[in-house]
Amino acid sequence: MKLKQIILVVALSAGTALGSMWIYSKYFSKQSLFAQSPNGKYPANYAGYFDGTKFNSPDPFDFTKAANTAVPAVVHIKTKTPAKKISNDLPRNRGSIDDWFNQWFNFGPNIIPEQRASGSGVIISADGYIVTNNHVIADGEDGKGVADEITVTLHNKKMYKARVIGRDPSSDIAVLKIDATGLPFLLYGNSDNLQLGQWVLAIGYPLSLETTVTAGIVSAKGRSININSRQSDAPIESFIQTDAAVNPGNSGGALVNTDGQLIGINSAILAPNGTYAGYSFAIPVNIVKKVVNDLIEYGNVKRGYLGVSYIPSDDDNEQSVKKAGLKDGQGVYVSAVPSDGGAAQAGIKKGDVITKVNNVSVASGLEMSAQIVSLRPGDKVKITYVRDGKEYNTNVSLKDSPGKLELVAVNSNLSDILGGELENLSKTKADSYDISGGVVVKKIISGGALSKTRMQEGFIITSVNDRDINSIDDLKNALSGISGTVRLEGIYPGYDGTYTYPLNLGDQ
Repeated sequence: MKLKQIILVVALSAGTALGSMWIYSKYFSKQSLFAQSPNGKYPANYAGYFDGTKFNSPDPFDFTKAANTAVPAVVHIKTKTPAKKISNDLPRNRGSIDDWFNQWFNFGPNIIPEQRASGSGVIISADGYIVTNNHVIADGEDGKGVADEITVTLHNKKMYKARVIGRDPSSDIAVLKIDATGLPFLLYGNSDNLQLGQWVLAIGYPLSLETTVTAGIVSAKGRSININSRQSDAPIESFIQTDAAVNPGNSGGALVNTDGQLIGINSAILAPNGTYAGYSFAIPVNIVKKVVNDLIEYGNVKRGYLGVSYIPSDDDNEQSVKKAGLKDGQGVYVSAVPSDGGAAQAGIKKGDVITKVNNVSVASGLEMSAQIVSLRPGDKVKITYVRDGKEYNTNVSLKDSPGKLELVAVNSNLSDILGGELENLSKTKADSYDISGGVVVKKIISGGALSKTRMQEGFIITSVNDRDINSIDDLKNALSGISGTVRLEGIYPGYDGTYTYPLNLGDQ
C-alpha cells in the first residue's frame, strides 16, 4: 500500500472516532446522568454514603498487623476429666425379678469414660492471666464443675498447668492463671464503638489445628441466642455476631479489630450440622472487662440488680406485653417487683412494661440484663416503662441483690403449689447420706407441678437454682417470687449421683 493511501486511512479513522465521541457527549452522556440525578441533585431518599461528587474505593485492608499482634497472645487450652461412675437409671420399686437379675448379673453403675476437650484463651496480662469461656474449662454441659486438669499451650509451644481464678456461667466467662512472666498480651478495645460492616479477625485453635486466623465483618450487635441458659439460670447475652469462620475449638479465643485490639471473646456458633454454618458469636469486650476484673479482685462477679422479675420465655413475654397494651409486643413485662429492690423504690410496679434501659430499646429479659451487666451495685440506670398506655421515665439505683418477694401463697401453701407432700429430712439420715439436710418428697399428687417432671417419690431436694436447701423453710424462701422454670437438684437414697429436674412454676 502506498504512503498516501495509508495516510488517508488513518485520517478517516481518526475523524470517525472524534465524530462519534462528539455525538455521544452531546446527546447521550448528559441524558444518562440526568436519568439518576435530574438537575444534578440526588433524591431525598438516596442512601447517602458519599456526597455525590466522587467516590474513591478504599484500598484493600491489610490484616497482617492485627494478626501478628494477636496470634502470640492466643493460647490453646486442653482439659481432662477422669472417668466417673454414675447411675443413669431412675430409681424404681424393685420387685423379685429385678432382685434375681441383679443377684446373678450384678448390674452396677454406668461408667462415663475419661473426657478430654480443647478450646482457646487470650492472655490479658504479662504475668499470666488468661480469659476464656466457662464452658471450655467445665467438666460437663451444665457448666457447674471444673475439669480436673487444665493445660495451656502458648503459641511458642511452651506448656503450663493452669489454675482457675474465677468463673461466671451467666456470661460464660472464666479467668485462668499460669505461672509465667513477660508474656505477650492483648490490649482491650471498645466494643461499644463497633459498627456494622466493620472488619474483624477471629483467632483460635479450631478443630485442634494450630493457631488459625479468619476474617469477617460485624454482621449484628446485641444478639441473644439463649445458649447460656444451658449453664445458668440467670443467663446474660449480648453477642457480637460476625461471619468470621469459627468452629469447635475457637471458643475462648480472640475477636480483634484491624488495630489488633481485643473486642470480643468468641463463644458460640450456629451449627445445624455441628460445624460453622456462616455465623459466629462473641462476648463483647466491655462485658468481658467487667466480669474479669470482678473475678480477679473478688473471686465472683459483683452484679447490680434492677429488682424485677420477668417471664423467661420470649413468646410468653411478648403475649403479656401485648395484653398490657403494646401492640408491637416490644418490651419486658414485669411479672413481680420485690418491695426492697431498686425498681420498687423507683416506682416500678408489677404489670409495667420496660421498653428502654439507658435509652436502649429492650424486647426480652436477656436484652434487659445485657444493658446492666457491666454495672455494679450503686450505679444508676434510666428506665423507660409503659403503664396503662402512658410512658414514664425513672432512675433506678441498682442493688447488690434482686430483693425478696414475700408471697403468702408460697409460704402457706407450698405443698399445694408443688403438688406433693413434703417433710424435712432428719439429721440422722442427712448424716448417713453425707449431706447437710434436705426436703423429702413423700408423695407426688397427680396433676401437680411435680408430677409433670420425671421425679419419683422419695427424692430428697438439696438445692434450688444452686441455692442449698436444708429444710422446708429454705425451700419456701428459695421459691418465693420465682416464676417460670427452676432447677431442682437432689439425691435418691441408695443411688449414686445427683439428679436434676426442671420444674415449671408458671407465672406467680
